[in-house]
Amino acid sequence: MKASDIMTRDVKTVSPDDTIDQAVSTLLSIRASGLPVVDANGRLVGIVSESDFLHRVEIGTAKRRPRWIEFLLGPGEVAEAYVMSHSRKVGDVMTRDVVTVAANASLNEIVAVMEKRKVKRVPVVTGDELIGIVTRADVLRAFTALRQAETPALDDQAILDQLIAELKAQGFASPRTLDVSVDHGVVTLTGEIFDERQRPALTVAAENIPGVTKVIDHLVWIEPFSGMTLDKTGMM
Repeated sequence: MKASDIMTRDVKTVSPDDTIDQAVSTLLSIRASGLPVVDANGRLVGIVSESDFLHRVEIGTAKRRPRWIEFLLGPGEVAEAYVMSHSRKVGDVMTRDVVTVAANASLNEIVAVMEKRKVKRVPVVTGDELIGIVTRADVLRAFTALRQAETPALDDQAILDQLIAELKAQGFASPRTLDVSVDHGVVTLTGEIFDERQRPALTVAAENIPGVTKVIDHLVWIEPFSGMTLDKTGMM
């Protein structure tokens, strides 16, 4: 899936000349945490979000620093903080350094941007023009759509082949220490593991294969240092 497949196209926006009252009212009405800011030509020029309104003089949360810190910071820093807490225009409080993605950006790229920049939404642009926005909710909807997509059940041999391929690709367990069998969709896991965290990972790997109806765990954990063995019940 790409950004163009999951993005919200009918995007609520504000302009730099709108008042912060208008921006806050829009945020509350659509229950969003942020809004793109566009100019008269539809060009993306910023983002305004809830965090931009946390330190405001109206609610008594404007930042006030000791005089000696203000002296060290210089008049520019003090002036900038004053504008953020007192200005009534969106253009003065918005974030201008906006990270964006193109319409053909993959889901993996979008999620990477969200994680790296710690943002909940990523505008989608063509050049400077805003054409949509991808939010975390859009990513969740994509997850749901993909999970609900029907996948034909595999036969036993195909299940076995796919499970072995998955284990080789992921690297958390070696097929050489395992004996995996499949009978009418029931996967039986037998063999040795050396970390209890491998047990649920192996079960998940099997359960995610279309056609698997049940996973039977006969794995034995071998403690690497003592050589002591335990099954899933904790019995030696």
